[in-house]
Amino acid sequence: MNQYHKKTLYIDCSMGAAGDMLTAALSELLPDQDAFIDEMNHLGIPGIRMEKSKTAKCGIHGTHITVKVHGQEEESLDVHAHHHEHEEHQEHGHHHIHEHERHEHEDHEHTHHHSSMHEIEHIIRELLLPQKVQADVLAVYQIIAEAESHVHGVPVTDIHFHEVGTMDAIADITAVCLLIYKLAPEQIIVSPIHVGSGQVRCAHGILPVPAPATAYILRDIPIYSGTIKGELCTPTGAALLKHFASQFGSMPVMITKSIGYGMGNKDFEAANCVRASFGLAEDHDNLVAELCCNIDDMTPEAIGFAMERLFDAGALEVYTVPVGMKKSRPGILLCVMCKDSDRESMISLMMKHTTTIGIRENISHRYTMNRKTLNIDTPLGSVRQKQSEGYGVIKTKYEYEDLARIAREKNLSLAEVLNQIL
Repeated sequence: MNQYHKKTLYIDCSMGAAGDMLTAALSELLPDQDAFIDEMNHLGIPGIRMEKSKTAKCGIHGTHITVKVHGQEEESLDVHAHHHEHEEHQEHGHHHIHEHERHEHEDHEHTHHHSSMHEIEHIIRELLLPQKVQADVLAVYQIIAEAESHVHGVPVTDIHFHEVGTMDAIADITAVCLLIYKLAPEQIIVSPIHVGSGQVRCAHGILPVPAPATAYILRDIPIYSGTIKGELCTPTGAALLKHFASQFGSMPVMITKSIGYGMGNKDFEAANCVRASFGLAEDHDNLVAELCCNIDDMTPEAIGFAMERLFDAGALEVYTVPVGMKKSRPGILLCVMCKDSDRESMISLMMKHTTTIGIRENISHRYTMNRKTLNIDTPLGSVRQKQSEGYGVIKTKYEYEDLARIAREKNLSLAEVLNQIL
């Protein structure tokens, strides 16, 4: 069980994702969900009040989050609404409505003030939030604004957000960023994202699902459509996942400590929810790959050069072992130890800098002591000392390069240097 110690958040988006659903799911992972809702309502976001309620989908109980702006909750315009509290038309920014469009717009609904990215930043900076959370909120908004800029062909500086949509989107984005800050996972893994299908109605008309801004945000991310009609992943949800995800894929082998369910409004055959699992996953930083190949046709100089290149690229260890090979040829076994995440690059370097045409791989767990380096004042000057601690053992060792430098400068042997500094 020792290898399971990496704090991991896994987010299941098999029914898409939106800001309110992510907020609800992550808030269930906290020891005091009500305290968090109260904290959100006292941050100072103008006109907003966040409320939670318990609901069930397909027999699964979870939390539904509602954000009201000046006591009002926006109605969704989604043609096949997934019916999150905040859909495309209000969750993400758009360029200014042209004047003839504005007149037509005003005949049917209230005119809203529009907020620029600069105004959004001013609102965020005024909130009672840690700097890290403020930076995350603004980074998520930047992802949305850049997507809108690309879709509408206007500069990011010209992107504006509906007043009502601004405040509830700020609440959703801020809530998720603050929750991630409080949970402090070491890695966040997100499933492939179900985006839905059909069409969505937004301020600009009827658009395909995923809406263009959402599709742009989700580039280079695994997504799929399915048979459910509606917008399952909103731009806000997509931007939050893109910003925070360490990787996208299947749930890792992990020991789950808590599970949260964030519910949408509408009912489908599948449970309309985001599920967040928090726990301890296997720490792959402690996995090492040992890559080996047999060589009998390289010069010692060429082998030495290959070893240097492998060390320069981050290999943990490179070594050779004399071996006897076929046809009674003497050769060497070249072994490279590296982090599991570096093995592909190491394999490429081994193929490039050696004559081998095949490499063997072994994956092992590595157990290491905690290490640090201190500068120690000695009669011969400052010397770095490596200190290692773990498993009930403490080890110290002086840095060879410092000992060798002093030995050369003082015309002493290494043993004499050690005797004088101990």
